Amino acid sequence: MNRTQPTLYGITNSNRHGKDLFGKNQFNSAFPLSLACYMRDQGQKAVYLYLDENLKVQSKEVSFDEIFNSSLPNDQLRFDFESKYTPYQEFAYNDIKGIDLVIKHEDEWLRPLEVKLTVLPDNTTGKEPESNWGSEMVIRPASTLYCALGIVHSCQDVLREIRDMFEPVCHRIRNWSNHEEIFNRRTDLLGVLNDFQKTYHSKQKPFLMQPIWKTNGVNPTLSDDAFDIFVWSDFALCRTFLDRSEGIQEITRFYRSSARLAKILYELSTRGKANIEEIYTEMAFGLQTDKEFALNGKMTRDYMKHPRRINPAVKKEVLTKIIQNGGVKLLSPERRFDQSVYFTTAHLFEEKNEGSELI
Repeated sequence: MNRTQPTLYGITNSNRHGKDLFGKNQFNSAFPLSLACYMRDQGQKAVYLYLDENLKVQSKEVSFDEIFNSSLPNDQLRFDFESKYTPYQEFAYNDIKGIDLVIKHEDEWLRPLEVKLTVLPDNTTGKEPESNWGSEMVIRPASTLYCALGIVHSCQDVLREIRDMFEPVCHRIRNWSNHEEIFNRRTDLLGVLNDFQKTYHSKQKPFLMQPIWKTNGVNPTLSDDAFDIFVWSDFALCRTFLDRSEGIQEITRFYRSSARLAKILYELSTRGKANIEEIYTEMAFGLQTDKEFALNGKMTRDYMKHPRRINPAVKKEVLTKIIQNGGVKLLSPERRFDQSVYFTTAHLFEEKNEGSELI
């Protein structure tokens, strides 16, 4: 690797290098990983959102070793973006395609992670008191698909028990794509999903890495306390749609996600393999399929109950350590995050360059 080309901290072994780390739809996943690598080397922890036995999302601080599933240093790990986590392919007849980030060490598969870079505050909370600020998070179908596969992968030793749990409810469903039937089964489906989470919540693991970048309210300038990383477990992320599936009057995006999860858990616990792409296609229920669902800041703040949501742990000055070798010049001012970095912290990079010249 060319040591003088633009790069990001900690990303040594990867399927992206140089300018490919800074392109459209690339910087938004590469920067969060680099931030995680930096925080890891500094001994800073992530805020982990996990599910307790009462189906409530709690928070605690955990090491990035736990998030990465490795104690090896960053330069001994391989970080591949938009890549398939091959160990999950055994559960699907169709190609499961890629996830945002796959972490490996040589032939050892360590962790698949979705990455959602979010701004604090979002439009729904920006005019409220700072203590009420929250971030919007948009979830893709690929996210819930990988979430479900990861849950099954963790529960391989209890699949027979899971089958016995789901079968009384699911075997009575004749047509999973029938709008009326799935809507009328909502109480039973949500009940068995809740029972499943209560019984097996100890098997949850890190799944979605959500870095936040904080601005001065609706002003695009970065806050002095600018960055932090929250990580959702797979079980915790499921609560965002399960909680919003109660008391509905029609099939919503949230309930659609719940029904799809039930179908996947039932099929995989019964047969060991499923046509998951078909499940997602047939269980559309007249809703657009390009987006699974969205959570605005008023929703996410109820789960992200930790002081670091409002007071992020990382100062904006670390940008000069994360974005290296002139990488800041490759950012695109039309992208919101790039704007905040490029226009509001340009002086930091100028000061660093001047300091380098003096040395």
